[in-house]
Amino acid sequence: MMKKIGLLFAIYLFCWNAIQAQDPIYSQFYAAPLQINPALAGVTLAPRISVNYRAQWPSIERAYTTSSASYEQFLEPLNSGIGIQLQSDNAGNGIYRTTSFLAAYGYRLKVRKDFFLKLGLEAGVNQTSLDWSKLVFGDQIDDVDGYTGFIESDELRPINLNNSSFDFGAGILAYGKTLYAGLSLKHINSPNNAFIEINDNVYGGWPMRFTAHVGGQFTLIPGNNRRKGSFISPNVLFINQGRDFGQLNVGAYLDFSEAIFAGAWYRHAWTNGDAAIFLFGVQYDAFKIGYSYDFTISQLAVADGGTGGAHELSVTLNFENSAAYKRQRRANRYNDCLQIFR
Repeated sequence: MMKKIGLLFAIYLFCWNAIQAQDPIYSQFYAAPLQINPALAGVTLAPRISVNYRAQWPSIERAYTTSSASYEQFLEPLNSGIGIQLQSDNAGNGIYRTTSFLAAYGYRLKVRKDFFLKLGLEAGVNQTSLDWSKLVFGDQIDDVDGYTGFIESDELRPINLNNSSFDFGAGILAYGKTLYAGLSLKHINSPNNAFIEINDNVYGGWPMRFTAHVGGQFTLIPGNNRRKGSFISPNVLFINQGRDFGQLNVGAYLDFSEAIFAGAWYRHAWTNGDAAIFLFGVQYDAFKIGYSYDFTISQLAVADGGTGGAHELSVTLNFENSAAYKRQRRANRYNDCLQIFR
C-alpha cells in the first residue's frame, strides 16, 4: 500500500510542480520508427501498420503503460514517405494520461547511386489529463492508520485538468547499402503541458528531445528469389531530453530466416546502467510479432521488492511481405540497409 501511495504522490508532484516531462521510448524502436525520427516515415513501398504496447514496472500495478498504432507508406510518384501515429501514455493507473497524434512526412533525395538522404517533418497535437480523484496527498495519510480514503485533502484542485497543445519536429536520415545514420528533434516548440499557470522560474513545457541513431546491415546468408536471406543489424540509439534525462542503447538485431528474429541491447541511463534488453520474435507472411523484456540492472531491481523490469509487444502488418507482393518481387527493389524497420 505504501509503495502505491508513494507512486501516486510522486506523480502528483510531477504534475503539480510542472517538472519537465520526458517521452516514453520503446525498447523495440525499430517497430515504432515514427517515435524516433519522422524521416523514417515510409520505408516500405506497400502500406505498413504497427501496434505497440509497453508495460513498465509491472510489479507496481499499472505504473506506466504506453500503447500506439501507426500507418506508413512510401509514395513513389511523390518520392516521399508518409505516416501517422496515435499514442497513449498512462502513468499511475490513469492518474496522468497523455494522448498524442502526429503526422509525418519524409522526402527522399538521391545523392548518388545507392546513397540517399531523407528529410522529415512532423506535426501533431498532444492532450494531457489529470485524474484528481486518484491523487493522494500528505494530509490524507493518518499517522496511525495510513491512507484510509476517508480523509479529504485541503489541496486546491486546478480549474482545468485537461490541456491540449500543438507539437512539431524534424529529422534527417542518411543511408546506403550498408550503413544508416539519423538525427531528429522532437518538441521543437516546447509545447505547454501544465495544468496551472507557470511563472518565469518554473518550466511547464515538454523539453526538446534530441535523438541520434546509427546502424548497419551485414548479410549472414544471402537470399535469392525463393527465400529471404539472414542478416545482423548492429545499432546505437542515443536520446537526450532536458537537463536530467538521457539514454544510450547499444546492441544488435538478428534476422535468422523467413520465420525468426531476435535481438539484445544494453541501455545506459544518464548516470548509471539501466537494463539489458532481450528480444525474440516470429514472422509469417505479412505478420511480424516481437516480444522483448527489459531486465533491470540498476538499484531499482532490488529496491522495495523491485520493479519487474518492462514487457513490450509489437505487432507489424507489412503488406509488402505478403504473398501477393512477393510474387511481384517488390522486396528485391530495395538496395539499402533499412530492413530492420520492415
